Amino acid sequence: MSVRRPLDDRPATFREVFASRDFRYLYAASTLSWTGDALARAAATALIYQATGSVIASAAGFAISYVPWLIGAPVLVALAERYPARRTMVACDVARMALMAIAALPGLPPAGLLLVLLATATLTPPFEAVRSATLPRLLEGDRYVVGLAVSSTTAQPAQVLGYLLGAALAAHHPRAALLVNAVTFGLSALLIRVGVRWLPALRGTRRQALGAEMVAGFRLVFATPVLRTIAITVFTAVTLVILPEGLAAPWAAEVNPGPHQGWAQGAIMTSVPLGYFLGGLLFTRLTPPTVRTRLVRFLAVAVPASLLPVILEPGLVPTIVLGCVCGTVMGGLMPASNGLFVQALPDAFRARAFGVMQSGIQLLQGGAVLAAASLTQWLPVSLSVVAGAWAALALLIMIAVCVRWPSQQAFTEARESAARANATGPDAPTV
Repeated sequence: MSVRRPLDDRPATFREVFASRDFRYLYAASTLSWTGDALARAAATALIYQATGSVIASAAGFAISYVPWLIGAPVLVALAERYPARRTMVACDVARMALMAIAALPGLPPAGLLLVLLATATLTPPFEAVRSATLPRLLEGDRYVVGLAVSSTTAQPAQVLGYLLGAALAAHHPRAALLVNAVTFGLSALLIRVGVRWLPALRGTRRQALGAEMVAGFRLVFATPVLRTIAITVFTAVTLVILPEGLAAPWAAEVNPGPHQGWAQGAIMTSVPLGYFLGGLLFTRLTPPTVRTRLVRFLAVAVPASLLPVILEPGLVPTIVLGCVCGTVMGGLMPASNGLFVQALPDAFRARAFGVMQSGIQLLQGGAVLAAASLTQWLPVSLSVVAGAWAALALLIMIAVCVRWPSQQAFTEARESAARANATGPDAPTV
């Protein structure tokens, strides 16, 4: 159980967050999975670019894990929501462990490898949506916001480590990266099974068809002004910050050709995650909750503004610094936005709403990487110019969203509506 504390405006402490045994085990399991995933993704991206020399092919190798979010993630999330959280997460991890072990077989042809990787990625949407919906059940109030920040900021160093190891293994032992990923999934399943308590399914006994439940999740997010505003803000930001990660290999070849290109790739790829880690500490642990909430609109505009200068093609070191600054601002925006989002969500729709958000994030990130790579391939401009132009467009969208930002009264009414829905039970209609 989480530790209770008086309601005040001070941020929750790390001690209060980690006092929850369930959170500690879920946090450790997630960290292992994030590291293994990043390791495998970096290795695959580097290998494809080395083999083909194609920016688009390299982007496609990075984006393959996003495909399942396009071909059925909302339905899978609605299905996963019907079962107890621990059972769903353990089942997904065990299946992914087995699939990644198959992917690591040395005799597997490239086409078979891609199919196995795609099948593995298909299990990510239900796992992530259920995990996201479980966190508010383990941590209350500002402990949830700080716990979310701890998780998301840890994900960034985990990605950094995975990217660096993946790039290093790609040259000598690419299959080892996939095998390590299989091991991380197995350990994650064990930690969740042993350390996270059994929680009943969020949905009650009354069921609808999966399609109807999926539509209800989309309707809740996009028909509720508060949730819709947060969704647009998050979607716009994530399409931009993914570019240094997804296009790091060709970007490094562009700004730092030569024998140290691999290290340049790793530095560009890790700039945003490193900044996110720093931003998470700065804006969540050291900033009071009310201040965080007031800063959301400023941070939304600052995300694209911080990466805009790359349009001037400043070179390797400034590009890395700008990526880190952008990630720092993003590290403040995401937990604060998520805190506002979850407060306006009825419990019965939590997994589906997070599924909608996760699906949108993954699809837009994969699409952004492919679109930016295609523009670079088709137009006589550099990746720096494309990324800078993308930042300019994102800045215009953020300004428009902030101008039409819902009032404080609208946020209050959304929280009260969610509280009334929760009080009437999980089967009560909310939209």
